[in-house]
Amino acid sequence: MKKYCRKTISIFFLLIVFTWIISPIQAKAAPETLGDLKNELAALKQKKANNANNIQDAQNRIAANRSAISQAEADISKAGHEIEEAEAKIVESNKKIDELKEETKKLLVFLQKMQSQNEYLEYISGASTMTDLVMRINAVEQITAYNQDFLGKLESLIKENEKLKKELEKKQKDLEKQIENYRATITKLTGDIQSYDKYALDIDTQIRTMQAQVDSYINLCAHSAKSNLGDAELLSDCTTTPYNAGWLKPLDYGIITSTIGWRWGSFHNAIDIGGNYEGTPVRAAAAGTVAGIIWRYYCGGNMVYINVTVGGQKYTTYYYHLYSVNVKVGDVVTQNTVIGTVGGYSTGTAHGGYDSCTTGAHLHFGVAKGYYNGWINRDNVITPPGFPNSKGWSFNSRTSYYG
Repeated sequence: MKKYCRKTISIFFLLIVFTWIISPIQAKAAPETLGDLKNELAALKQKKANNANNIQDAQNRIAANRSAISQAEADISKAGHEIEEAEAKIVESNKKIDELKEETKKLLVFLQKMQSQNEYLEYISGASTMTDLVMRINAVEQITAYNQDFLGKLESLIKENEKLKKELEKKQKDLEKQIENYRATITKLTGDIQSYDKYALDIDTQIRTMQAQVDSYINLCAHSAKSNLGDAELLSDCTTTPYNAGWLKPLDYGIITSTIGWRWGSFHNAIDIGGNYEGTPVRAAAAGTVAGIIWRYYCGGNMVYINVTVGGQKYTTYYYHLYSVNVKVGDVVTQNTVIGTVGGYSTGTAHGGYDSCTTGAHLHFGVAKGYYNGWINRDNVITPPGFPNSKGWSFNSRTSYYG
């Protein structure tokens, strides 16, 4: 019997080890100590510094590409002038060739005429001396030879100009292609800068939110029984984690007007709940600790993040487009706590407000696995418990559940 028990325990232990080995590594653990929070804050500040360097690098590369474009455009203009010059030379040479051909033709006709009418012989025999005779014969031959040689040179010049013209046209096309590449690079770099800027704004917001959370926990931990532990103090010792038997709706009534998923080129990380007037109370869907508050953000307006634990699992609930916020970072809320009120009407851009991501009164309500205080990992977003991810679905009580 003892042998059997030892064998069973050994197998059980091996199964635990094997399960631990094959289990996927979690992307990021929730902060457990005050030191963890401070380290996250330091990491965010380092990210901001890195982004600033990336922006500067991208701007330098954009300047270099713009300079290259200016040079390429100047080279194209120069090549265009050279092409015009080559074309003018070709026209001029063709004109001279035509004139020379006409003169040569007349000369040949004249020579033939002289030969047939003995005028050529008379011209030759009319020489007074032998030297004069030789000169007269050479003169006729040189005139003919000169015309033929000059004609050959002109034809060769035309070929050279035609070749130069083709080379310049190819150079122009190559430069135009280079300019397209430079512009494409600038477009990409500009996009990078925009993404860095947007991310930098997010980081600035995260830094402010994280700083508020750190300050809140420093204050809470200072009054805890283990305040002398400093950065090693567990956050759970500084605040009481409320118990949740389940989830409730954040509103008494509503209808899903938009679902989780991709829309308009970006990921919508929550459900939108419409059907309520601005100022309608919003309650916590689960009891927990307020981890972050973001004020008047350009996309989301006033936002509240609450860390909760339900069924032993850590989650973050988040509420966007709030007209007012009734809590502060570090507050422990229950499911009956009014954390804020529905906004998104007078705060929408349609009415000259600051929140560019809403034009009507609604609540942007989301749930993600893990603890966050402002930035949500899209991969951990889930459909809020008690809701279907279905547009048009409505509820009329905080306990309504889809079936």
